[in-house]
Amino acid sequence: MLAGLLPLALALAAHASVTVYSQLPLADSTKTASLANYTAAAAYDPTVLTPPTPPSPATTAVSIALQPAASSVSGLSIPHGGDFLGFSIEFSVITNVIGLNSSFIQVPFLNLMQALVQRGGRVNVRVGGNTQDYATLVPSLPNNKIIQKQSTGNTNPTETPTLDFTAEVLYLLGNVSALTNVHWYLGIPLNDTANLRLAIAEVGEAVLGDKLIGLQVGNEPDLYAAHGHRASSYGPYDYFGDFGVVVAGIAADDAIPTKNTLIAPNLSGTWTPEEVWDTGFISSYTGSLGALAVEHYPSDNCFAEYGIGAPVSPQDVFGAYLNHTAAQQLVQPYLNSTAVAQAAGKPFLMFETNTASCGGFPGISDAFGSSLWALDYALQMAYTNFSGANLHVSGQDVYYNPFTPPPTNESTYHQWTVAPLFYANLAMAETLGTANTSQVVDLFANSASIYTPAYAVYEGGSVAKVALFNYVSDPSGASDYTATISVGGGNTGAAGATPSSVQVKVLAAPSVSEHSNITWAGQTYGGYFQSDGRLQGAESVQTVQCDTTAGTCQVKVPAPSYVLVFLTGAAYEESNPSSTVTFATTSVTKTANTATINASVLATSNGHSGSSLELGSTSKGSANAARAGRVAPGLALLISVVCGAALVGRALVR
Repeated sequence: MLAGLLPLALALAAHASVTVYSQLPLADSTKTASLANYTAAAAYDPTVLTPPTPPSPATTAVSIALQPAASSVSGLSIPHGGDFLGFSIEFSVITNVIGLNSSFIQVPFLNLMQALVQRGGRVNVRVGGNTQDYATLVPSLPNNKIIQKQSTGNTNPTETPTLDFTAEVLYLLGNVSALTNVHWYLGIPLNDTANLRLAIAEVGEAVLGDKLIGLQVGNEPDLYAAHGHRASSYGPYDYFGDFGVVVAGIAADDAIPTKNTLIAPNLSGTWTPEEVWDTGFISSYTGSLGALAVEHYPSDNCFAEYGIGAPVSPQDVFGAYLNHTAAQQLVQPYLNSTAVAQAAGKPFLMFETNTASCGGFPGISDAFGSSLWALDYALQMAYTNFSGANLHVSGQDVYYNPFTPPPTNESTYHQWTVAPLFYANLAMAETLGTANTSQVVDLFANSASIYTPAYAVYEGGSVAKVALFNYVSDPSGASDYTATISVGGGNTGAAGATPSSVQVKVLAAPSVSEHSNITWAGQTYGGYFQSDGRLQGAESVQTVQCDTTAGTCQVKVPAPSYVLVFLTGAAYEESNPSSTVTFATTSVTKTANTATINASVLATSNGHSGSSLELGSTSKGSANAARAGRVAPGLALLISVVCGAALVGRALVR
């Protein structure tokens, strides 16, 4: 019987075929390597470092006594908004991170920005970096590209490509701003002052309007000589002259009506800011300057990436990022300049920063410790009168990205990766909130302990929030501490004003070495390739009842964690959206065989009676493929792709 059926089965098979489409995972090549020899993209490096040994004896109790009124506090910062900590996106990667063009915007990027907007009011994003000084606006590019990298020929040791870009880049940014409250910094190329290229300012202002908040003039000019971009003698007075050329060019350009938003000098640290101030820079150009700015990284990984400088072992320097001294030392060289900026009536910005230049360090830049480091650094900058800071974002080959889209050849089946650093942006937005009156003070808590720093935030003249850190990594719980918070009373000289209860949010992970298991108020963005830009899970906000007799509130601070305590209902409501706006996609990714079904459902279903149906091809275009169409109509196209791209009409900004 079986022998008789076999020829029939073979005959039927000869007239039918099945084609499987778009199986990118099967086409991708894979490699197997030990962790020590990880060879794939740096953004997904699994390196886990050993946390520093917990200090002994452990801190288990910290007292925080607060003045109720800002007028009674010395050393309070200038007022800040929730947009203090933004992003610096390398120009050359915007099509991966922001969108392919003005009609194809990356939905995860929109969702991430919207999360910050709803907590802090808006987000500031700088598009620039090393590539901006060699960027040229052109009428069009082949194959409708909006950006095209040219081969490096600019003698830059970091192999920075030169770029051509079209106006579509600016329409892309404009459409992002039409959907969520993102403001932009752009950069004027400074590689050729004899032939200024001001088109990015002309078109940028026309398209972005008041969403364009600043134009950077020169990126790290104190490195121009070392990178071969200028003569070896190039110094602060030479930059003074180059800046003057740009000022004159803008003054004569009617297509740039706003002439006072320039940002300078954007130093890397090779020159001190004082060397530029001493040229008379601020007084000479005060009418053109929108802000003063610097760029700084605490360390570099350039030897590993480019063979420049000395090698650095991430394990050896891990502990240097895990204490309050790190933040204090980072701002110290700029304390005079923040005072100079205040006297001149100019904001002072940390225009580009991150854990280490040349891509950061594996196990540091991409671990939970970087969240604590970035939060402490940001709050210390706010306390010392910086007006904002931008965490740098680059491509797949760096460790320090706050967020990373999947590699292009994996974008059909992988989602985004949201790294520990982004949680710092999220928590910082809530820490400063939307009031735009937030003043920050370092409390030098616990006898100025480097492992348990704390800050107070005053809004509208009254204390509103307390930010508590625990840098110690100790899974035993022995290094958790309890903060006893009081407002007024005691030795403050003010009447007691401790609330009856407080709300508490915790940024936590099992270890400072953790890559993925990170939560902010119980919610997470998941691990590698797991995010569409929306927080996952239910929010968990603790309500702590205070001892009204003693006038104290006791808040637990796990090791490690960042804990934000809301002292008033208004402060809590201000930075907590009552509803969450997210973005969906209308992009079609494939036009054949896009239906999916849960594997467990398929495994337990009875299906149809195959013996009563003809065998036929499912291959698009095959002669007998239409037979299946008579059995059941074709399924709808897959139009809701979690990590896809939004279709946004260009008319939004044109």
